[in-house]
Amino acid sequence: MPLKTCVHHAAQECLRATDPDAKLALTHDSAASFADGELPIDDQAGEVEPIANPGRPERPRLVHPRAVAHRGLGSPDGRAAFVHAIAHIEFNAINLAWDAVYRFRGMPHGYYADWVGVAADEARHFTLLRARLRELGRDYGDFDAHDGLWEMAMKTAESCRARMALVPRVLEARGLDVTPGMIVRLRDVGDEVTVGILEIILREEVAHVAAGSRWFRWCCERDGVEPEAEFRRLLEQHARGAVRGPLNLVARAAAGFSAAELEAMQVAVTPLRPGGSQ
Repeated sequence: MPLKTCVHHAAQECLRATDPDAKLALTHDSAASFADGELPIDDQAGEVEPIANPGRPERPRLVHPRAVAHRGLGSPDGRAAFVHAIAHIEFNAINLAWDAVYRFRGMPHGYYADWVGVAADEARHFTLLRARLRELGRDYGDFDAHDGLWEMAMKTAESCRARMALVPRVLEARGLDVTPGMIVRLRDVGDEVTVGILEIILREEVAHVAAGSRWFRWCCERDGVEPEAEFRRLLEQHARGAVRGPLNLVARAAAGFSAAELEAMQVAVTPLRPGGSQ
């Protein structure tokens, strides 16, 4: 059970949990306790620790993104590798949501309500994907993975404004861009079970990215910063080379991107290398 002192301590406990089942249980209990008013917000809840690696199991082995093997979806093992990659993103997203709760103090109640809710959603997504992996004869940790999402969390540890701009709105929003194509490819090979899971995730991720948009703009207003110019600046400073196309402009607009921000994203898209890869 989480420490029943405040939401920040509960978030820290969730972050520290290394066993996936323990992290999922702590997330479920903490989200329920916060919703019931049992985990107050306490801006003086101890000194915020420097960001470090979150709790995670010994496996999967973390490698450079280019070292992660890519397999076709035509075989069960290829689909398992694909599902594992998405499950790893969702597992990281649990930690990212809890770090947003733990690290950034002095925010309105709605901020914490949003990110506690996101953590609970991501835990549910991970549970669905892990169950699918097991149906395919594999489990979380059976394939190598990379740590790109958490690396951006470390870059933005000192600024809620930068975190909101770059983690939910750039890296995690990548799911809005690629998931529709994934659904088409999985449907082509007859994997309607995985399609159903991805449709749930896609629908709910729009709201998660929208939370990033909402609190990025709130931070900009608090700090006296013009949001569209600041978003362009942060893209250039921290996310050069991280933006891939094509962009799902409709979903991103629904998630709170302005026309100027979408234009900035399109300008930042990494061009294709010879042969069609990015």
